[in-house]
Amino acid sequence: MMNQHNPSLARMSVFGITYLQKQSPLMIAWWSAVFPGFGHFFLNHYLRATFLTLSEVFINTFAHINDAMIYSFCGKFELAQSVVQPKWAFGYLIIYLISIWDSYRLATYQNKIYDLTYLKNIQIPNVGIFPSEVQFLDRKKPSVGAIYSFLFPGLGQLYAHRFGLSFYTMIWWWIYLFLSRLHESLLQLVLGNLHASSLILQPHWLLFMPSVMGGAIYHAYTTVIEHNKLYRISQRQYLTNRYRNDDLFIFHKQV
Repeated sequence: MMNQHNPSLARMSVFGITYLQKQSPLMIAWWSAVFPGFGHFFLNHYLRATFLTLSEVFINTFAHINDAMIYSFCGKFELAQSVVQPKWAFGYLIIYLISIWDSYRLATYQNKIYDLTYLKNIQIPNVGIFPSEVQFLDRKKPSVGAIYSFLFPGLGQLYAHRFGLSFYTMIWWWIYLFLSRLHESLLQLVLGNLHASSLILQPHWLLFMPSVMGGAIYHAYTTVIEHNKLYRISQRQYLTNRYRNDDLFIFHKQV
């Protein structure tokens, strides 16, 4: 069992690789503002991130926040005001603001933990073998992870060995596609039926999708970068321990 007083920069489990990394607190707070819970996902706080993303979807739906935003974009401010449900909107606002602040606070504190843990130079595991999964650190291309998430959010996380988050994202993307009827609308648009395309589309659910796709792309891209960093640190630690006591002369001085 890992010593909690001397943690490594990374730990493997059947769900993926959980790790510490340096983060910009402002960037983390911004992602929490884009979609509550995203900032926590970037910090590897998956349980609270899952709770916050679920609360965003359900409370937003009950409060009709997205519907009000759509009316506001169209200049129909009276309709936007009438459609909002105050009994849900006030709770939504509190959770939204606390999510931003909590992610900022966590990013600031985890940066300090990262600095202390990095100095301790505890060996990073590079292979984890479990009954249902094999995890390992290796070199990957960040652009590939980003492209996979662009094609279908969640595939980039699968590429980055973050399996739990991958399936969670893919399931919700299917839900958004089904409820927004985006594919049906695009099909009608390709066939030239513009009016039918606009009637089929469900804007409330569509409004979630750009944030989810953007977050999935950014998360996959940065996760692969961090895994590559962990791989280099792991290799350096291994080589240092392996050849610590060896006399290695690169240049031989002639007498």
